[in-house]
Amino acid sequence: MFNMTLYKRELKGSLKMLIIFAAIISMYVTVIISMYDPDMMATLDSFYEIMPKLMDSVGMSIGATSLIGFMISYLYGFILLIFPMLFCILRGNCLIAKYADKGSMVILLAAPLKRRTVAITQMSVLISGILLLIIYTTGLEIAIAETSFPGELVISELLKLNAALLCLHLFIGSICFLASCIFSDTKYSIAFGAGIPALMYILQMLANAGEKAEAIKYFTFFTLLDANGIVANESSAIIGTLVLLAAAMALYSVGTVVFSYKDLHI
Repeated sequence: MFNMTLYKRELKGSLKMLIIFAAIISMYVTVIISMYDPDMMATLDSFYEIMPKLMDSVGMSIGATSLIGFMISYLYGFILLIFPMLFCILRGNCLIAKYADKGSMVILLAAPLKRRTVAITQMSVLISGILLLIIYTTGLEIAIAETSFPGELVISELLKLNAALLCLHLFIGSICFLASCIFSDTKYSIAFGAGIPALMYILQMLANAGEKAEAIKYFTFFTLLDANGIVANESSAIIGTLVLLAAAMALYSVGTVVFSYKDLHI
């Protein structure tokens, strides 16, 4: 059900992409956490007054009274949603659909490897990449916060928040994986695997932007990540996180089954 040789090779293939996204996240996390200062927060709040709709659309708000609240306002509405999502989209497409599109899937299956083994191994590569990215982000946040503002960050709150963030990106990864398993043509795999998460984020931006569009939040899965609710231990936020995790497990399973029985024309 799992091939270690294939897993190591594909995980190595993820390394360059992981380094790039980790570097981008490092830059934003370092800069934004370092900006946690009462005077600087007043400046940021003034930007909100100038562009309230724009700031709302990317989940940024004013009035944060703690470091974790500041991080939620300026990291968890855009930066830590978009960049891990891009990793899921790019890597998810490469694991199944790209092989089928180029006709090289026959090489994998002639190893010989069962289709189910290939699917589970490739799924494990994607999940490992997402997990590594979130673990790295968590460690970086703790290191920067403790270096710049010792004792200000409640680490248990950050761990809960990033566990919820992990569930969200596992779900996004499952959409990309399922699309890659369904379509043998990469243009369709990317269209659906990238299109659905991108559309959902646009809907979330519209929902954040104003009261008239607030009802749109019920049509996007990003609403299930309630960062402030997670930190406050609200039951609705915890349920939303569990829904994302359960849905991710279901879609990964469906993708594995679909790939195991589809006609690959090889």
